[in-house]
Amino acid sequence: MKKDGHIHSPYCPHGTEDSFHLYIEQAIQSGFQAITFTEHAPLPLGFIDPTPNKDSGMSINQLESYIFELQKLKKEYNKDIVISTGLEIDFISGFEQNTITFLNTYGKYLDDSILSVHFLKHENDYTCIDFSKSTFLTFINRLGNPMSVYKLYYKTLLDSITSNLGIFKPKRIGHITLVHKFQHSFTEEVQDHEDIVAILNEIKHQQLELDVNSAGLAKPYCLESYPPPTYIKLAKELEIPLVFGSDAHQAKDLHQFYNEISTLL
Repeated sequence: MKKDGHIHSPYCPHGTEDSFHLYIEQAIQSGFQAITFTEHAPLPLGFIDPTPNKDSGMSINQLESYIFELQKLKKEYNKDIVISTGLEIDFISGFEQNTITFLNTYGKYLDDSILSVHFLKHENDYTCIDFSKSTFLTFINRLGNPMSVYKLYYKTLLDSITSNLGIFKPKRIGHITLVHKFQHSFTEEVQDHEDIVAILNEIKHQQLELDVNSAGLAKPYCLESYPPPTYIKLAKELEIPLVFGSDAHQAKDLHQFYNEISTLL
């Protein structure tokens, strides 16, 4: 089955206003049998978004509308494509209980969701590591070197995989090498092979799925999928369920690089 399991929507505050219908019609025309909309969930109560426009997640006031609209679209397109209602949930160190409360409230309305790490905690504040090259490089300077940032990322990612977020915890772990997004913006080579292998082994142990995310191929300082092909192959050898995700934030990016990635799935 051709499935794109990581798609954003007009509800994304840092995306576009491309309609649900535009995404769905394009998916059908591209021969996909299933898609999951995984909009950025509202950030945990009490968490202050460190990005300039504070637009990393949808407003809690929009969430019921998002869910209701997808329920209608499922019925409208039920003969053409399987549409799943999902969210991309942020794992944020220190806000686990808030996330549990959110999932316990809304998890029953979700079919298929993703757990991702975008924010890293250092000392008493947070940085969105994929926001911009300058933000990432500033964070490297603050921690001392790229390896320190990578280690903190993988530590936080491992915490997300092993966390007990209740019965509605997302079953799929998102873009596990997102820390590579700006890897070509600095000269130091970071050896993180053992960290990625450890992440995959823990995903296997926890019986979770892997988001095989093609978006990094479109990022000028990344130029590889999340994770890179070597680790997609390893995940397959470990018999981890693999789910392609384009991470599209606009309709024209839907299923981006699917042909290149699908040969590895």
